[in-house]
Order: sequence, then structure tokens, then C-alpha cells
Amino acid sequence: MTNNTFILQSSPHFKDKDSVPKIMYAVIASLAPVVAASLYFFRFKALALLLSCIAACLVTEALFLWLRKKPLHSLRDGSAVITGILLAMTLPPSLSLEFAIIGAVVAIAIGKQVFGGLGYNIFNPALVGRAFLQTAFPVAMTTWIPPAALKIQTATFATPLGNLRFQDAIAEGTLTPLKDLFIGNVGGCLGETSAFALILGALFLLSRRVIDWRIPLGILLSLTAFTGAFWLANPEKYASPLFHILAGGLLIGAFFMATDMVTSPITPLGTWIYALGIGIVIGLIRLFGGFAEGVMYSILFMNAFVPLLNRYTRPRTLGERSKG
Repeated sequence: MTNNTFILQSSPHFKDKDSVPKIMYAVIASLAPVVAASLYFFRFKALALLLSCIAACLVTEALFLWLRKKPLHSLRDGSAVITGILLAMTLPPSLSLEFAIIGAVVAIAIGKQVFGGLGYNIFNPALVGRAFLQTAFPVAMTTWIPPAALKIQTATFATPLGNLRFQDAIAEGTLTPLKDLFIGNVGGCLGETSAFALILGALFLLSRRVIDWRIPLGILLSLTAFTGAFWLANPEKYASPLFHILAGGLLIGAFFMATDMVTSPITPLGTWIYALGIGIVIGLIRLFGGFAEGVMYSILFMNAFVPLLNRYTRPRTLGERSKG
């Protein structure tokens, strides 16, 4: 919180110039490079999925606001738009639009509104929608196509993490080059292919102090330490930490999803535990799990611990004695 004003009247006594809409639209602006990269690499498919997810999120949000007799002007806060964008960015470009719409409805209805709306949800709504799609339509959610820039005529295309996990890419000498991961000339979800675009958006968020820097740093540190230990022990079997950072949904998860103010801890110690836990769970799933990617599951898993972290890592009040 910056540039606070102390109000000498009834609470709240501190007023921050950063309103909810202002924060939300800053996040939307930070996603511009990611969206632009997805449109460049996947063209019309990316645009169709993006518009479908945003529209479905807005309509679902409006319906629930109407049912709960809440003012519809809440739609202007930008939260539903962010959910739609983030959901779209986590989807494979080959996904049918009807599946994307179902995911958007679930994201808003189950991931957000059943908890009471913005500020009350426990789990990241976009990831709730994606988790539902992953469970309900596993084949569609794991079917990949190459970016248009590669001009490869093939129906399916392995992601860098899938190639590493299931096709023994290191031994076969087919591990995706770091340069391609950085630029985005790889298969994957719409918003995870270009590390460069994600880093640009992340720098904007950090410069505006919209997110807590401890969360992405903690995730990067724990994932680097975990995967780095195995890489140093057996580099012929395990990929380097830098590969794991640039590949898959690590960057979009660390900077744009795990940092959700509603579903992340509010205490410094809780934030560190939360972030370090996410990185370790990602490493466990990527190296030893049944899936090539673990970002979605790790964030949702640690979201569940946030209420406990907020409770047990709360700084002690001056003069307060510990119980027992």
C-alpha cells in the first residue's frame, strides 16, 4: 500500500488511491504482451478463444449479479475480464469454443460466485475453470498444434515439457532449445509459449507494485533449487532449472495467477511459505508426476492453505502472549 492518507473519522482510517478497478485494469494492461504473442503465434484460434472466454465470463457474472440482486455496474471492475483472459491463455489453441465457454462459466460460477463473489473466493477462478476442463475433456486439453510461425503441417505437436517428460528428449537430443522457449516458437497453451512476452508483462506488474514480489521470487527460487538438485545429480536425465522456468506455464502462473490478491496470503511469512510450496509442488509433478505440467495443480493446492497461513503466520500484536 502506497501514498496512504489517515482519515480522522469512522473506519476505514487508511485510504489508498489504488481502487479495485484500477488494479484490475493494470493487470489487464500487463497481459497485453502475452495476448499479442498468442495472437501472433496462433492467429484466429487465439482470438476466437479469447473473445469467447471473456464474453462467457461477463455474461455469467452478470447473471449471478442479477440473481443475487447486486448492481450490474460491478461488471466494470474488470475482474471478470481478467478471469476470461487468464483462462483463455491457459487453453490449448486447438480447443473447441464450446469447451472454452463451459470452462468460463465454471470459472465464474463455481470458482467465484458460489463463494460470494470478488474477494471471497478461495481458489483462483481461471484455474478452477481450467481444472474442470482438464478433468472433463482430458484429450481435448492435451491436444496441441504448432504455432503458425513454424509453418509445420501436422495435426498434433508436442509441448516442450511433454517432449521432456514422455519422449526422453534429453537422451534423444530433441530437447527444445532455450531460445525457442524464450521467443515462443513452441507448442503449448496460448499464453505460455513466449517467455519474453510474459517477462514484459511481469516487469510492468512489478514496476506498478500491483503484485507481491515475494510470490514469483519464492516460486522461482524453490523450483530452481528442487529441479537444480536433480539436474546436477544427473544432467543426462533431468533438464536444467532454466528450462523449467522458461517452459510451460511457470511464468504465467508465478506472475499472473499465484499473485492473485484474493487467493494468496496477506502476511509476509505466509507469502513465503505459499510461494516456496508452489515451486516445490511444481517440481514434484514435473519430475515424478503423471502429468508433464504441474503449475495449475500446485497453485490450487496452495490456495487451499491460504486461510491457515493467514491465521498462523499473523504477526503477534505488541504485548500479546502466545497461547500455551
